[in-house]
Amino acid sequence: MFAPSTYVERRQTLMKKIGSGLILLPGNTFSPNNYPNNAYYFRQDSTFRYFFGLNNPTLVGLIDADAGVSMLFGDDFTVEDIIWTGPQPTLRELGAEVGVTQTYPFAAVAECLRRAVDQGRRIHFLPPYRGETKIQLQEWLGLTPMMVQECRSVELMFAVAEMREKKSEEEIVEMEKAFQLGYQMHTLAMKMCRPGVVEREIAGAVEGIAKGYGQGVSFPTIVSQHGETLHNLNCDGVLEAGRLLLVDGGAETVSGYCSDHTRTYPVSGRFSDRQRDIYNIVLKAHDDVAAMVAPGMMYQEVHLAAYRSLAEGLIGVGLLKGTVDQIIESGAMTMLMPHGLGHGLGMDVHDCEAMGERSYDFSTLLDQAARSATCVHRATWRLEPGTVLTDEPGIYFIPALIDKCRAEGKYAGLVNYDLLADYYDFGGIRIEDDLLVTPTGNRMLGGEQHIPITVEELEAVVGK
Repeated sequence: MFAPSTYVERRQTLMKKIGSGLILLPGNTFSPNNYPNNAYYFRQDSTFRYFFGLNNPTLVGLIDADAGVSMLFGDDFTVEDIIWTGPQPTLRELGAEVGVTQTYPFAAVAECLRRAVDQGRRIHFLPPYRGETKIQLQEWLGLTPMMVQECRSVELMFAVAEMREKKSEEEIVEMEKAFQLGYQMHTLAMKMCRPGVVEREIAGAVEGIAKGYGQGVSFPTIVSQHGETLHNLNCDGVLEAGRLLLVDGGAETVSGYCSDHTRTYPVSGRFSDRQRDIYNIVLKAHDDVAAMVAPGMMYQEVHLAAYRSLAEGLIGVGLLKGTVDQIIESGAMTMLMPHGLGHGLGMDVHDCEAMGERSYDFSTLLDQAARSATCVHRATWRLEPGTVLTDEPGIYFIPALIDKCRAEGKYAGLVNYDLLADYYDFGGIRIEDDLLVTPTGNRMLGGEQHIPITVEELEAVVGK
């Protein structure tokens, strides 16, 4: 948690951006795992935590932009609660930690909002992503389930994204701590990688670091010899010599800031010639992106630059034919890298995506998205100083996708399908690091203490 003044300043800035009305920011509650008293690990809503700083369940923040007042709603613990939890700070004490003096019982939020609705006041809220929050909004505001989506505040979506995307110096310090956790996770995975080890053994070990030294993982860890499956969470495979292991993992610090890195390396400890060739193509694209990112660039420019670098390399090994321009224009690269180059990073992996392009139809918001130019819509995302984005090119040999494209006659004359057939058992390679955009260019989080990445560095660590 930062100093109270940080949260006061953030709320004041948000009030100025929104102008008028009430800004409703519900925190998360416990979510039952298999029965009510056995909950999943608590994870606070990132936007509530950004503006109110608190990592406690069942709190609600309310900001009156007209009166310039912030309010915190929640309940003090009873003796019956304390039997299970131990002594807890009062709501008033929690409020003082983040510069809020007006605190009220949780039930009072419904009364406050009903009064605002009766007065015809605008109530700004973000699109909810949890069922519990959707139900709360329906009850508090008298909305049907469909109306919750329709009544979301687009102004608040973009205002929050504009603020959260540009990291302050104190936030960058926290993200450097997240890098350190990621460094420990990935170097441990490399040392554990050898034939006969079960993938989940590695997953469990690296997630233990995230939980032991931070808040936990920033997303479910991917540990798989089937790297061609982008989000493969099946960790039941037994490591085999000759195959590649892809590990995509990150951690959250206790303050809620994330890291996200991917490395791919040979189970046997040595790359084959074919593996080394493809790996170095992906590494060159990764390095080309890291060398070019600068403030004012559009995300799409960077994404296309990665595609161009990958296409050049794949032409060099005979998997693609023709010119780079022909390949890019045809869309053939989407068969071999069917994802965007990267995403925002901060208090969430895929920062602000709960209110972003994958959650909603942005066709009616394109003008606003272009003006805001935030990471919530990558087609109109402009990189600015303070932005953190992932740099994660990859090459994936997905037999089902390749067969589908070939059967449909796609990319004829540009893709060497006969040679690609020899790669059906290859898997996939992804390499990922986190870039901070600076006033003059960018720097990689972690600085000189990078996670082993070159062929030589990996072969010196894997299985040792």
